[in-house]
Amino acid sequence: MTDSLEYAKEGLEHAGHSAHGDGAARRVAVLVAVLAAGLAIGEMAERGAQNGYLTHHIQATDDWAFYQAKTTRASLYTAQAETLTALAAGRDAVGAAALEKQATAARVTAARLLDDPKGGEGRAQLAKRAKASEALRDVAFHRYHLYEGVVGALQIAIVLASVSVVTRVRTLALAAGALGAAAGVFAGLVAAGFI
Repeated sequence: MTDSLEYAKEGLEHAGHSAHGDGAARRVAVLVAVLAAGLAIGEMAERGAQNGYLTHHIQATDDWAFYQAKTTRASLYTAQAETLTALAAGRDAVGAAALEKQATAARVTAARLLDDPKGGEGRAQLAKRAKASEALRDVAFHRYHLYEGVVGALQIAIVLASVSVVTRVRTLALAAGALGAAAGVFAGLVAAGFI
């Protein structure tokens, strides 16, 4: 944000030096101040979208890591159940029943790790939550890029307004105002969720 404020500061200085006795330069100075305020707001929105992107990205990454851990643990319990069942085949009835009981418990645990609708922490639930976080991340990333365009347009508008004071080309000031207004409307549409 410091670079953007420098653009605005330079634009105000150019306009301020020429404003003594020049009404057009005063109007451009006000235009630069309005553009600078819009730029500050745009950069705050850009940072907010960037933070939203990072937050959702981290959440999705964490959920997928838990998903992988659940898969590994379920595989281990499944292997344990198969091993216990194989060991039970060579035992007497009492020993076989005890091993089968342990094998059944391992299968139940493996099934719960894969899908746990009651606890909400099974692999299936984690995949659903991770995909939801990814969707939110993608929306935030898109908004971040849109706000980048708004910030860039406002920076260009400030430069055009500053140059208009130095060159006394009124068309540049009008272009700066039009570009700033368009960027403001576009930012409003992004903030409202229309884009």
